[in-house]
Amino acid sequence: MKLFTKYNRTNIATTLISFFAGSIAFYFVLNLVLTNQLDRSLRVEQQEITDYSTVHNNLPFIPNTRHQWLTIDTAVTITPETGPLNKTLFNPIQQESEPVRQLTFSISTNNRFYRISVNQSRTETEDMLQLIIFITIGMIFLLLLLNYFINRKIVNQLLQPFYDTISRIRNYETAKSSPLEAIHTGIEEIDLLNESVNRMTLRISNDYATLRSFTENASHEMQTPLSVIKLKTEALLQKLENNLPALQQVLVIEDATNKLSRLHQSLLLLTRLENRQYTLTEEVNIEELLHKKIAEYEELINSLQLKLNIASTKNILQFHHHLADIMLGNLISNIIRYTPIGGVVDIHLSKTQLSFSNTAQHGQLDDKKVFNRFYKNEQSTESTGLGLAIIKEICIVAGYSIHYNYRSSIHSFTINFTPPSSELLQNG
Repeated sequence: MKLFTKYNRTNIATTLISFFAGSIAFYFVLNLVLTNQLDRSLRVEQQEITDYSTVHNNLPFIPNTRHQWLTIDTAVTITPETGPLNKTLFNPIQQESEPVRQLTFSISTNNRFYRISVNQSRTETEDMLQLIIFITIGMIFLLLLLNYFINRKIVNQLLQPFYDTISRIRNYETAKSSPLEAIHTGIEEIDLLNESVNRMTLRISNDYATLRSFTENASHEMQTPLSVIKLKTEALLQKLENNLPALQQVLVIEDATNKLSRLHQSLLLLTRLENRQYTLTEEVNIEELLHKKIAEYEELINSLQLKLNIASTKNILQFHHHLADIMLGNLISNIIRYTPIGGVVDIHLSKTQLSFSNTAQHGQLDDKKVFNRFYKNEQSTESTGLGLAIIKEICIVAGYSIHYNYRSSIHSFTINFTPPSSELLQNG
């Protein structure tokens, strides 16, 4: 949910509750004021009748109107005053029942007692009350509408620097090794955010430069002693041809050195991938490269008596040739390594995906860890545990997705080429 939407919902809800409560209070206050006005009018009428009867010793003649009429009855004695009260009575002028405000009192004049009821119609009062309420509701609605659009414009203007900062963060690339430039907006909170982001990206750029330098130096420094060890081991192998125990020890050293070299190359590749040091600007024919890599493993496939089924269509992607070669090589190598002798391997390549399936040798892999670094099957001893992690990282760099599935004793790895090859993002 956007900030403006959340703010607007809270603002409208609070405003509606406030106006609703205020409207109810306003209704009762206004009703009380109008009722008091009717009561004063009734009291004035009572006072005029009483004064007239005192002076003239007779009742005045007061014509009935549609808004006020009197009811005069003879009485035996003076009775207590009642009212003013709300009642519903028949209006003789309008010939209909309507709500009234009634005041009943007794007077004595010309040696007779009378009980007089003064009735004033509340119809106009209620009509006025309804009109005022409708006008108030209309004004509330208009204010809410104006408040919504004004807030929308103001909030969007105030948040524009925030969205600009978010856009700059989203487009920030560590490999460019330059921090984001500060933008002064005049809004204290946004300026604080920009300053914090600038300091953060500056540290990221410095750390990235340090890491890149370390990676390059470490690669160079490790490669030299590894090469020396391999050369010396090969020389020892030639000299120890007749010394079988020593020869076996040197072979162990050679195997360990080769494994260390592969591990070094794999970690170096992962570091370069994570630092986005590859640009995807080359057109790679995945179908042609796939068949080429399969041909490289043909002798091993035949020796293991694997049944290989290939279904492919031409697919040219904007990719990186070296990364594509590594990705396909690791997939094929992984499939061959974990397929039992005489097993079945299915490879399907379409415009949208590439899938590898093979007969399971040791049951299901842990689908939550299968792409983690150094994850290895229990029966795997020669693997570095980085092959699938490298494949996963290559897919991330290219904007692809890869999934592992296990069903009916079949391992399946599927790469989805999304977004489409013509719209792949270039990573730098």
